[in-house]
Amino acid sequence: MQNRFAAGKDGMPDPRHELKYFISDAAHAQLSALLGSVLQLDAHARENGEYFIRSLYFDDVYDTAFHDKMGGVENRDKYRIRIYNCSDKLIFLERKHKRGELIAKSSVRITRRLCEQLMDGNPSGLDRAENPLLRDMFREMRTKLLKPAVIVDYHREAYTHPAEDVRITFDKRLHSGLFSYDLFNPELNGVSPLEAGKMILEVKYNRYLPDYIKSMLGTVPSVKCAISKYTLCRGFEPLDE
Repeated sequence: MQNRFAAGKDGMPDPRHELKYFISDAAHAQLSALLGSVLQLDAHARENGEYFIRSLYFDDVYDTAFHDKMGGVENRDKYRIRIYNCSDKLIFLERKHKRGELIAKSSVRITRRLCEQLMDGNPSGLDRAENPLLRDMFREMRTKLLKPAVIVDYHREAYTHPAEDVRITFDKRLHSGLFSYDLFNPELNGVSPLEAGKMILEVKYNRYLPDYIKSMLGTVPSVKCAISKYTLCRGFEPLDE
């Protein structure tokens, strides 16, 4: 679960392609079998081939991240805290930066103490941090009043291939942690924004997608969309006026 993105010349990680699709359970079963014969299952997968992801997304007092996404703004940022399997052993502060059709992600591992400090809306001390992402988080929280907005839960089945750092994921059982920011609560109740039998397919790669992988993806029906789990899950919660 370590940061896989090296910094580019401008200080941001090198951007990658990120394609998203809605697919059915039946399409997943077919495509998963094909991918499993060529790609490697993610090393962090549990016995069932999946792992659980929980993210706490932040937004400012004007819900800028939400409205920028809905408005199709090409250059935009989203900040989140991410954990795996409801454990505090690995906690990451992350920023996803969209540059036109490309995505760059910055990530830094943080302690539970700092995590809880940020969840309380307190960025004290981050202005003196060595990591630039932490200093940026300080600025966003101080100047834009960045604060927790919604918890997003899902189970991920992931496949990887070294060619162009391809990563293909099936994100299942998407849920919004409705009206709660209790990040480490394994019993957190939520509601799904997707209809039954649907999941999200994500395809990420560097410069190009190898033809044989593209061919496998083309064997199942899918609907390409500008999907945002954040905006899907925020649809159940009132936005600040």
